[in-house]
This record gives sequence, structure tokens and C-alpha cells, in this order.
Amino acid sequence: MSPSKVTILGGGITGLSAAFHLSRKFPSTRITLLEKSNRLGGWVHSKRVQFDIPGGDIGSAVLELGPRTLRPQSKALLEMAHYWLIQRRGQVNLLDLTPHLIGTPASSPAARNRFLYLSDSQKPGLTLIPSTLLGHLTSRLSLTTIPPVIREPFRSVNRPQTTEGDDESFDSILSRRFGPELARVLGSSVIHGIYATDSRNLSVKSAMAPVWEAERRGNGSIVRGLYRSRSIKKSVDTEIYETAGLEQSMKGLSVYSFRCGVQMLADALKEKLESLPNVNLQTGSEVKSIRPLGDSYEVSTSFGPIYTSHLVSTIPLATLHPLLTTAKLPHLRTNPSSSVTVVTFVFASPPSQIHPPGFGYLIPRPKGGYEHSTNPEGVLGVVFDSCSVDEQDQPRGQLTKLTMMLGGPYPQIPQIGDTASLGLLLLGTLERHFGRSLPRPAHVEVTHNQHCIPVPTPGHLHRMGELREALGKDPWNGRLEIVGAGVGGVSVADCVEQGRNVGKEWESQR
Repeated sequence: MSPSKVTILGGGITGLSAAFHLSRKFPSTRITLLEKSNRLGGWVHSKRVQFDIPGGDIGSAVLELGPRTLRPQSKALLEMAHYWLIQRRGQVNLLDLTPHLIGTPASSPAARNRFLYLSDSQKPGLTLIPSTLLGHLTSRLSLTTIPPVIREPFRSVNRPQTTEGDDESFDSILSRRFGPELARVLGSSVIHGIYATDSRNLSVKSAMAPVWEAERRGNGSIVRGLYRSRSIKKSVDTEIYETAGLEQSMKGLSVYSFRCGVQMLADALKEKLESLPNVNLQTGSEVKSIRPLGDSYEVSTSFGPIYTSHLVSTIPLATLHPLLTTAKLPHLRTNPSSSVTVVTFVFASPPSQIHPPGFGYLIPRPKGGYEHSTNPEGVLGVVFDSCSVDEQDQPRGQLTKLTMMLGGPYPQIPQIGDTASLGLLLLGTLERHFGRSLPRPAHVEVTHNQHCIPVPTPGHLHRMGELREALGKDPWNGRLEIVGAGVGGVSVADCVEQGRNVGKEWESQR
């Protein structure tokens, strides 16, 4: 039979996705979502700002305080996008609805041109990451990339025997196969852009599974494994997603968003859930404790106790741990998390006067480590937002929007209280990186996101297996599911997919 009542902890994108899909799986089940803060969406947070621009006009820009764009490969995410389009237009024919989406073609400079800022080199500056053979041969990175890649297939098999659930760090596998310099320059940069953490602490099996699998497929060589994977037929996805063919219209795109930002997905979910008679969204509701009671749970909240037959936790694992006062679960406090300061600049000048065309740039781990840095501001990277989503801003083509990320593994970043002073300091950082003087920005937005990105350390998949095993035993007996960025992936797509999968085992028990 269906669960009589499901309570969901956390109103981020995972919790909203879980509530939406559970309401479809179990239309007669009472579903309550509890969110501690006064807004839904979690780290997905878009806002529109207005500001004065020269000539007496008013400019307008959408700022992303969390995730910036979405990737079209996720069918679960396209399913949500499809639903949002139907909600807004009240139509089923999606072919006329694509103007709501802002797509970046894979052939555009915003998709093809990605840079590194090499602060440790004799001539610091932006360096294009080559995407062609000729580009590799003429790049400043050629000595870092070409010799290690050529030698790699001829290296002996050297995968270590570990006690971390047959796992290692991303830096470790790249260092073993390609050498420490490539691992530092390229590997650390990639991880700065995704996890805002030290690649020496990140599980390769959890965060970069294709690299781990390529080494296995190549009998010890990543290069051979990647080459062989080209001839392997992709497995057929038997899961049915209600995209109404939207993925076809997304072909050829690198990333996409919406005219008013990524938060439109969260807002559409909220709007739908509020319209359902069996769903109750409670913001400002803090959970104090969770206690198993035989075939139910008592969830103590700031508004009093809630009794529920099934429970879904989408909150950070470390936040869940102290709530389990009578029955603990393993590995909830093992992984750390990254904190990131996001600084968005909007200039009343076209992008061609500010930065080269491209997606943005990342900064590798300094040679001397994060503590002795040639990157004193602790900058992880900068995204050229206007190259990807300029349709969000007005006047179109006349503004430059870019976002700087700071913090993560850097022990210290500038501690300046007011936005104006921090913006002025970091404007000087941009000028140093671009090698040119920049105009004063029309708007600067600073957001401090504390513990926003969970970091799966080596052995994470093994530990999550043990956690799932514990959830199947007394006193949980499969009626508590734990999902979210700290469990199965940090991207918006990962979180939406995890929410979609909640309750599948409950469904099979009906």
C-alpha cells in the first residue's frame, strides 16, 4: 500500500523534486515539506537588479547567487523544464516555447573558449585551453599536456591497493598516469570550477567516475580507455522521461538557462506543489529531532511534533546527524564541505571592452600550495556570464556581467565588510588578470555561501553503500531515504534526479 504520510526535510531543489515526484507516484499520500528558512530553492537563487548606466538610462540584470547554467544532457532536468514551459504557457506543444530557454550553442566562443590564469608563470595572464591538435602544439600549455599524454599509454599499470573502498583522489589518479604538473595545472582547475575544493581530497570514483572507468577499460591506461570507449555502444535508457521531445530541440547546445534565471525551475515546482491538496509546504519550520516509533517517526519541529510513516532527508548529512537523537546512522559527518564567496560585476560596457570571448577562466592550485599563494585573493575562477546568458540583461549587448568565485580550499580570502570596498579590491584583481584597465562597475553583488558544496572524499561510494544498508535495517526498515548533494552529486541535474528516484522502493511494495 502507499505510504500514509511522507515528510520531506529540506526545501532545496532536491526536496522540491522529491515532493513533486512523490505527489505523482502517490497522489493519495499526504506530503509535508519542512524548510528551515523562509524561501524555497536552497542554493538555487536568482535575483534581478536594476542600476543606473551612462546616459541616464536604467540597466537590468539577472544575478545567479548559486548555480549559473544547466546542461541539456540531463533528461530529469529537461523533464522539469518541459513542465515549467507547460505551466507558464498552458500548452502542450513545446516547439513554440523554446524562446523561454536561453541556450548557448556548443560551437560558440562561450562554449569553446575556456581559459586558465597561470599566476605562477613568468608571464602571468590568461591562457586558452586548446581544443584542437594544432592548438595543443602552439599552446603555452604544450609542455604540460603533450608529453604526459603521449607517454601515458606506455606507463606500467600502477593503480594502488587502497583501503578507501577501492578509490583514490582525483589528483592521485592524474598524478599516477600523467604526472603531478598536469594534475596540478589542469586537474586542480577543473575541480575548483565544480567543487571549489582541493583535488587531492576529492574522490575520483564519486566525482570523476569516467576517468576511473577509463583506466579500468584501458587495462591501466586512461588514454587507451578513452579511445576504446568511443567504440562502445551507449546503453539504452529504459527510464521514461516526460520531455515531449524537448531534448531534440536542445541538441547542439552546451548549456542553457531561463530568461529570469535558474530559480524559475524552483519557482515552478513551488507553484505546482502549492496547488496540490495533498502537499503542504512549511517554510520557517526548523526540525529539532527525529525519533523512530516502530512503524512511524516523530519529527519534532519549531511548530510542534509531526508523525509520519515515511521520511525523506535532503538536508546536509552533517545537519541530519544531531537530529537523530536515539538511533544514529554511519558516515553522516565524514565529508567536509566548501564555502564560496560569489562576487558578480556588471559593467555598462559590451563584453568586447572587458574580456576575451569565452566561458571564463579557472586558476590552478599554486605551486607552493594554498597557504603560500601567488593568488592572495583566493580566486578560484571567473565566469563570463554575458557570453552565455546575455538575453537575461537589458540593454542587451551593452552590458558585461561576470562572476568571480573565491574561497574553497584557500585558508583566507579578503575580509572586507562593505561591498563597495571589496568590489574595488577585486576590480584590481580583474585588471591584473585581464592585463587592462577596467571601468568602474555599474553594480557589484557579494554573496557568502557557507558550506554550500559537499566534498565526497575517497571511499564515498563505499560509505554511502553502508549507509543505505543501515537504512534498510531496524529501526529504519527502508522508510527513511537520504538523498541530496552530499549523497549522489552536487549539480542541479544530480539533485533533481535524486528527488525523482525517491520512493521507488516504496512504490514496488504497494
